[in-house]
Amino acid sequence: MKLATLKEGGRDGTLIVVSRDLAHGVRAHGIASTLQQALDDWHLAAPRLHKLYDALCLHRHKAVEYAFDLDFRALAAPLPRAYEFVDGSAYLPHVERVRKARGATVPETFYTDPLMYQATSAGFLGPRDPVRVPSEDYGIDLEAEVVVVTDDVPMGVTPEHASHHIRLIGLVNDVSLRNLIPAELAKGFGFLQSKPRSALSPVLATPDELRDAWRHDKVHLPMRTWINGQWFGEAEAGEDMQFNFAQLIAHAAKTRPLVAGTLVGSGTIANQDTSRGASCLAEQRTVEKLRDGEAMTPFLKFGDSVKIDMHDVDGNSIFGSIEQTIEPAA
Repeated sequence: MKLATLKEGGRDGTLIVVSRDLAHGVRAHGIASTLQQALDDWHLAAPRLHKLYDALCLHRHKAVEYAFDLDFRALAAPLPRAYEFVDGSAYLPHVERVRKARGATVPETFYTDPLMYQATSAGFLGPRDPVRVPSEDYGIDLEAEVVVVTDDVPMGVTPEHASHHIRLIGLVNDVSLRNLIPAELAKGFGFLQSKPRSALSPVLATPDELRDAWRHDKVHLPMRTWINGQWFGEAEAGEDMQFNFAQLIAHAAKTRPLVAGTLVGSGTIANQDTSRGASCLAEQRTVEKLRDGEAMTPFLKFGDSVKIDMHDVDGNSIFGSIEQTIEPAA
C-alpha cells in the first residue's frame, strides 16, 4: 500500500491512497482525513486503506470513479508535520570517513550503540518544494536517507518487538548546513541552526511493497541521487548498515515511548565501495580530501537542483522522487 498527502484541507493536508505505479490517487474519505489520523488508529484504518488500495490498483469501478491523475507538485510531505523525527547515523563508512577527515577516531561505543539526534519535525518540505536557505556560505548539502514511520512504540522495546512497529517506509532529503555544524558541535549540545527542514518522498509505502528488498529490517536497494541532472551516487542501502531499523527504534525508545507517526532516519547512506558515489556532498568531499588531500566538489549553490529516488528490481520508482531546487530565503 502507498499513501500520500495532498496540499489541501489545512496544515496536515488530505490523505490519499496512491496506485502502485504512482499514476493515480484517491482520497481516503470516510477512513482517515490525514495520515497522522490513520497512524493513530492503524489497526482499524489500515485494512480499509488496503481495500481501497487494491481497488485502485485493480481499476475497480468505485475507486476509478473517484480516482485522479497524480501530480507530484500537488503533494505535501506525506506527514506535513510529525510529533517526532529521530535521525540515526547507521552507516559505518560515513562515520569513519568524516571523523578521519577531521582527525578524530570513531568511538568504540559506536559499534554497539547507535549515533542518533533529535531532528526537526515541526514541518517537512514536500517532494517538489524548494530548499530555501539564507546564505550559500552556510554550506548547503543534501543527505539521501531511508526513513521509517512507526505506530505507538512502548518504552524499553526490544529490537525483536520493535520490528513489528514499522508501518511505513520512505525517503528523506535531510538537508544540512555543513559550515554551521562545527561551531554547534563544539558547544557540546548538538544540532540546531545547522539542520533546517527536511523533505520527504512523495509517498510512503508499507514494507510489503518492497517485497524481498525489505529483509532483516533493512532496505536492500540502491539509493540513487543526481545533482543538476548529473549522476552523483547509488549507494546500496542494505550494505554497511551497522544498525538496522529495529535496533534504531529500540535505541530511541530506551527511556521513553514513541508515539504513532514517529519518523526514524537511517542517516546518510554510504558504502565501503566508493565507486558507487555518495549520498551527500560531505561524503564526497571527504573521499576527495582523503584521496587527493583537498576537497574539490563544492556545496550546493542557489539555482542547483537535487534528485533522490529508489527503484525496485524492475526499474520502477517505489516512493516517487524528491526533486528540489536550492533558492535564497526571502
